[in-house]
Amino acid sequence: MTVLLVMAKAPVPGAVKTRLCPPATPGQAARIAAAALRDTLDAVRATPGVTPVLACAGQLIEAEDAAGLTAALAGWAVLEQRGSGLGDRLANAYSEVAAAYPGRPVLQIGMDTPQVTAAGLAAAVRRLGTADAVLGRARDGGWWSLGLRDARHGGLLRGVPMSTPDTGRDTWAALAGRRLRTVALPVLRDVDEWPDALVVAAEVPEGRFARQVAAVRLALVPGQWP
Repeated sequence: MTVLLVMAKAPVPGAVKTRLCPPATPGQAARIAAAALRDTLDAVRATPGVTPVLACAGQLIEAEDAAGLTAALAGWAVLEQRGSGLGDRLANAYSEVAAAYPGRPVLQIGMDTPQVTAAGLAAAVRRLGTADAVLGRARDGGWWSLGLRDARHGGLLRGVPMSTPDTGRDTWAALAGRRLRTVALPVLRDVDEWPDALVVAAEVPEGRFARQVAAVRLALVPGQWP
């Protein structure tokens, strides 16, 4: 059974989605982040045949929608992210999962793509079953999902520069350097800035994420922001 690993930050005002400010306030940005995480957790929970794990940075008890997030994580294994940079934290999360679930494939996603669906995640799991790795690129040059048949290969992420326009390309090259047969997943837009939030909200208009984005738009001065 594949482990579906979600990497997330606790949605604490001032600590998440700061590039949405302005037009969002820090509190509104944190509520948008909480909604994105809740929508992501729902998609993971609805994905058949996976073991859900959350690796979290920060304290959920301090987050927006703390009660809702805690309830949504019932039955999940929750790990604390460790490491000084994103590549380090990702590698450590893969290492912990490899130790806790030896021999199990791992598909990792974040909380910045609330448009993910259970059907899409199930398709990614199936692709991982026929490859050594799967990689879902993001439109900004990064990636939104990485799957490894052998989670111990997650250590390669320590050497990949993160949060650059070339992160997706560099990650693919690192996988090739390990001679891993890698299959591409669909390209998605992740939510970093306000225009991204608008586009993604339009893709999933019925979700919590879209409702929180709409709430910010309603509070804006007409004509100041799209």
